[in-house]
Amino acid sequence: MSKLYTIGFTKKTAEQFFNLLLQNNVKKLVDVRINNSSQLAGFAKGADLKYFAKAIGNIDYAYIENFTPTKELMNDYQNKKIDWEKYLKIYSNLLKEREILKKHSVEEFDGSCFLCSEDKPDYCHRRLLVEFFKTENKDLNVEIIHLI
Repeated sequence: MSKLYTIGFTKKTAEQFFNLLLQNNVKKLVDVRINNSSQLAGFAKGADLKYFAKAIGNIDYAYIENFTPTKELMNDYQNKKIDWEKYLKIYSNLLKEREILKKHSVEEFDGSCFLCSEDKPDYCHRRLLVEFFKTENKDLNVEIIHLI
């Protein structure tokens, strides 16, 4: 069985964030944000997060740009040019176009936690990404756990 976790840093203190990772024995933090160096990210800026994850919990860190939506897609959704259903369809097609499954296996991410900024996974591409891995690997037992 592969366990895939997701987490958002918004509305969490650093203590809450890292405790969730530690309590769930997360092995690797996979950053799937378009912009992981924004000043708005606070403790979760990419370079700092890589250091904190390793120092606090011996958790590896990776930023995988291929997992991010395009800026245009994100802007269209945020500016209400498209609804969630259209966003979902475009993002899923983007993962297929990028040949994610040829480049990455679900087993590679067992025990990994996919990070984005949204506090809940309901309307976030991190949820769509892990569901994509689960759906496309029906022959494997994949468990998805959202850390909120």
